[in-house]
Amino acid sequence: MIKKILICCGFLFAFNYTVLAQNGMIKPLTIGEIRTLKSKILNEERTLNIYLPQGVDKTKSYPVIYLLDGSMNEDFIHVSGLVQFFNQMYSMPETIIVGIANIDRKRDFTFHTDLKDLQKDYPTTGHSDKFIDFLEKELKPYVESQFKTTDKYLFGQSLGGLLATEILLKKPEMFNNYFIISPSLWWDDESLLKQAGQLLMKIPDTKKFVYISVGKGEHPVMVKDAETFYDVLKKSNKKNWMVEYKMMETDNHATILHRSLYEGLVKLFPYQEPK
Repeated sequence: MIKKILICCGFLFAFNYTVLAQNGMIKPLTIGEIRTLKSKILNEERTLNIYLPQGVDKTKSYPVIYLLDGSMNEDFIHVSGLVQFFNQMYSMPETIIVGIANIDRKRDFTFHTDLKDLQKDYPTTGHSDKFIDFLEKELKPYVESQFKTTDKYLFGQSLGGLLATEILLKKPEMFNNYFIISPSLWWDDESLLKQAGQLLMKIPDTKKFVYISVGKGEHPVMVKDAETFYDVLKKSNKKNWMVEYKMMETDNHATILHRSLYEGLVKLFPYQEPK
């Protein structure tokens, strides 16, 4: 009996020792910061998920990617991994990512429409003007007060791609590089797409990179609108704009983002042999 008790005690001791040893080795895995920014324009607090290069140096200047749909359960983590990979294996410099977590993307990413069916399906719709003001007047100044920055990127897909297109056409100076993936240009009976040519005529021909992509497996209207927008951009004859278009042959609306961003980044940062 005593022998059995000693054996049981030995097992318990070994188990407890293992747990303690494991607990002693646990520490957080940190790739950045979560910050909260109080927006007076939106009258709400917005969560920012910020990816920082390892050993970030606040005296050094970094490019910044502003990522729409940047919640932790959306695109923040996998896009951060992609950027880290491009920094490691390609010619992309160390880059900060500001993932803007969503509260109501249908409200924030769409402009006003008078179409009754859209108003019914999207009851909070039509406030992209406020969200763009938030980006321009609150978020970007905040980020630039915290970090020294160089090039600014905007990544947006679907309704986020619609917003990125609206910013490109109406306030192009906000960003240097636009990644517009599967843009929902069907919104409001394609009104933004129909205005694109005229809006482009008013835009200065300053250096810019614009990448548009769509999946072959997406709705035919999405494909047609993305191709039309690319054609309009090319016809605008902006000599200092690098405009790229990619049809993702094996992707649909759900699968396109990661692989498409990869293809777009390759255009800017080609592979370089390790030294």
